[in-house]
Amino acid sequence: MQIQDLPYPDPGVPDARTGPRFLWWLFRNQLGGQLKSLAWGLLHFASVSALPFCIGLAVQAVVDRSGARLAVAGGVMALCCAGNAIGDTFLHRTAVTNWITAAARVQQLLARKTALLGSALTRRVAAGEVVAVSTGDVEKIGWFVEAVSRFTAAALTIVLVCVALVVYQPALGIVVVVGLPVLALAVLPLLPRATRRADVQRDKAGRATELASDTVAGLRVLRGIGGEELFLDRYRDASQEVRHAAVRSARMWSLISAIQVLLPGLLLIAVVWHGVHLAREGRIDVGELVTVYSSVMILTYPLRHFEEIAMAYSFSRPSAGRAARVLSLERTTDTAGSRAAETPAGDLYDPATGLLAPAGRFTAVVCGDPDAAGRLAERLGGHPSEKGTSVLLGGVPLDELPLKTARTAVLVQDKDPVLLSGTLRELLDVPASGAVGADDALNAAQCGDVLTALTQGSLGADDPMDARITERGRSLSGGQRQRLALARSLITDPEALVLDEPTSAVDSHTEARIAEGVRALRAGRTTVVLTSSPLLLDRADRIVFLHDGEVAAVGTHRELLHTEPRYRAVVTRETDEETAARPDAVPAGRKPARTEADDGRGDERDGGRYDERDGGRDGALSDDALREDDVLHRREDDVLHRLEEIEETA
Repeated sequence: MQIQDLPYPDPGVPDARTGPRFLWWLFRNQLGGQLKSLAWGLLHFASVSALPFCIGLAVQAVVDRSGARLAVAGGVMALCCAGNAIGDTFLHRTAVTNWITAAARVQQLLARKTALLGSALTRRVAAGEVVAVSTGDVEKIGWFVEAVSRFTAAALTIVLVCVALVVYQPALGIVVVVGLPVLALAVLPLLPRATRRADVQRDKAGRATELASDTVAGLRVLRGIGGEELFLDRYRDASQEVRHAAVRSARMWSLISAIQVLLPGLLLIAVVWHGVHLAREGRIDVGELVTVYSSVMILTYPLRHFEEIAMAYSFSRPSAGRAARVLSLERTTDTAGSRAAETPAGDLYDPATGLLAPAGRFTAVVCGDPDAAGRLAERLGGHPSEKGTSVLLGGVPLDELPLKTARTAVLVQDKDPVLLSGTLRELLDVPASGAVGADDALNAAQCGDVLTALTQGSLGADDPMDARITERGRSLSGGQRQRLALARSLITDPEALVLDEPTSAVDSHTEARIAEGVRALRAGRTTVVLTSSPLLLDRADRIVFLHDGEVAAVGTHRELLHTEPRYRAVVTRETDEETAARPDAVPAGRKPARTEADDGRGDERDGGRYDERDGGRDGALSDDALREDDVLHRREDDVLHRLEEIEETA
């Protein structure tokens, strides 16, 4: 694999059981590149290590006044220099290639896992940790993967040089053979402590990154509540902790580096001292002494790779561990599915809650718990992050369909959708049926002022579709981002569309127009909106009220305002005291009658039966209840009157 061939057609299935296993898996999957790097490394290190022998031959030729041997030594030295240049050039090339391709493989694996898990990823792993893994950690992982081949080449070269020295000059070669393992292993007792300090530094850096990511994402909110300085102080403290941890880690590595300089110097002194005595005794020639001396000096170069591989492993092991934790996350359902990849159609039904969204109708779901609403929206999309009974679309369990098919059949828009950077045309270039155009979707989502703002903010963009959107749409307001995301969802035109609070950041005038636009554009298609907005609820064909995770009532907005106190409390934001003070308040532990006005069915609860003719009440109403009912009617008339005024003004 070359850099120009990236990305990988298939990055493979990683061994994510542990960090070291993941590193070993990466190494095995780049075996061809590693062998190339090893071969060029051997050429480079062998050429460098052969230079002392050439120098020794040249010195001895000068001492013996042999021109022929001096010429041979010069020729061999020229070959060694050429091998050194060629080996070093291609070693660097292959090493960088291995580094980049390993990092790219990890990034592809992380991207694939992120797309597979979806919103479940941030529920299991902090967003800051995901950012740290996909940026800084991939570089450290790539560093270790490519350093292994260079270290192997250096180690093999040291072994070959030691064998050559023993053969060339046994008296000094044995000293070198005994001393070099001591040099290589002397730092081993310090590595565990250095690794622990590096782990502490990585953990603190990950927390600081997470804090910075959260602060940047919520900067507008922080400024609004005056908490900007508080979070900045927290980030400063976290940054200082990272700095202190980095200094402590650097001190240990500086000690290791000092040892790597000191011990080879001591070995060199020992070799020279012993060699001088041997030369005085006539047991070795001057050229042999120069050769051994030069070899020991040159060997300090490949010995540095022992320190590098230790540092690379120390820094990459925690990074690989974090990457392995993310890559080991799995969905609770099989994304391949057990059914044919055919998009079903029909009613959308959730057995866990009893929610039924009839095909081709606009259904609104009211749930007092926003977290429960988010989990319901995820479950309606099929293949949720938590185990449970599968949602049915046209009687077909979505979890049994391939994930791609389920996503095509049911599209879920989160309450906090993300806009990717690029032009508006690129944002709206999504897989779609082709039945809904960009203009229709933008008009239904009331994006006229958004297009104007984008055009004014983009220089040279005459066409709003060519206007650029900044990262996550940060240059737009929350309501503008919501409307663009809604338009993107409408363009896809799925069989069933699930919207979780699509207008929570929009003013009431715009919200009323969006409700009408979505209703008109989605006519004949299944649409489910999780909301508590009266403006959306009043335009829904059918409203389902959930309480304690189950369907408590079904009807229209006006019917439920009169018949379901808990629904009224959620929609009108009544307090518990206000709800309890009402004459028609339901006693604790008792559920009110469930309404089934849409399909004309009744539901027996507490000995009564819902009846559309008497508004869902069984028996005569008390005077207090009648007065309260009159008050509710007047309030409802006022709300409807205001809605009509808003529509006329719009």
